[in-house]
Amino acid sequence: MNPIKNRYEFVMFFDVENGNPNGDPDAGNMPRIDPETGIGLVTDVCIKRKIRNFVEIVKEGEAGYNILIKADKALNTKFTEIYEEHDLDRKLKGKNKKSDDVKKAREYVCRNYYDVRTFGAVMSTGDDPCGIVRGPVQINFAKSIDPVFPQEITITRQARTTEDRQESGETEMGKKNFIPYGLYRAEGHVSALLANKLTGFNEEDLELLWTAIINMFEHDRSAARGKMCLRKLYIFKHDSALGNSPAQILFDKIRINKKEGVMSPRKFDDYIINIDEEMPEGVTFINKI
Repeated sequence: MNPIKNRYEFVMFFDVENGNPNGDPDAGNMPRIDPETGIGLVTDVCIKRKIRNFVEIVKEGEAGYNILIKADKALNTKFTEIYEEHDLDRKLKGKNKKSDDVKKAREYVCRNYYDVRTFGAVMSTGDDPCGIVRGPVQINFAKSIDPVFPQEITITRQARTTEDRQESGETEMGKKNFIPYGLYRAEGHVSALLANKLTGFNEEDLELLWTAIINMFEHDRSAARGKMCLRKLYIFKHDSALGNSPAQILFDKIRINKKEGVMSPRKFDDYIINIDEEMPEGVTFINKI
């Protein structure tokens, strides 16, 4: 495995058409928005979930590419199984665990679980903690370029769930939340220092990350999410692990605006992306897609 030697920043653009990219359970599953500006939001957790799901599909059964954060069994159960499998001391509980045992468990998780090696995880819960890992890959909330306008429409269905409902009529009403169109921008970071010091995230893992971002919507289709597409992925590669430029300077190199005359964007072609390709010394710009 080849350790990564470079710091990276990246910018992704994705859009949604007639769908709900990330429903808010505290608001009746309406698409998330900033209430002051109307700008649409997609959480980092949502984006990382899609990356995890893609990796699990393409690397199923392959050593080193398990996914820890998923709904198969309780996390504490997984941690206990690691302690039992490696004959680590289970007599001491929680914070009283031997630091060497916690370290061994943490290193095992990093070697075997791609998502922990990439994003990190809090694994200090329960009686058999595996430590806390700060991942080298961090992704910010995605924000829509323009305000989005969530809508709730009424739908009908003919298949009733109970006999009592069946007797009340042939159809019943339901609700569906969506936005007609939204183009979102998300920014992220890859730290070579954290990768090499803590998790072992390597060049092969990095290439898989880019592939997963590009394809994260391709196997995540649903009627609720509508048509979602990854439109662009731009990468800034530093010549060093420490970095050659502040992230905000690089992010500001990419600007997007509506095309002249467009009032209500309804497609990706309603926008134009302007890129200042004159990079600071030691930074290479990569147009990945």
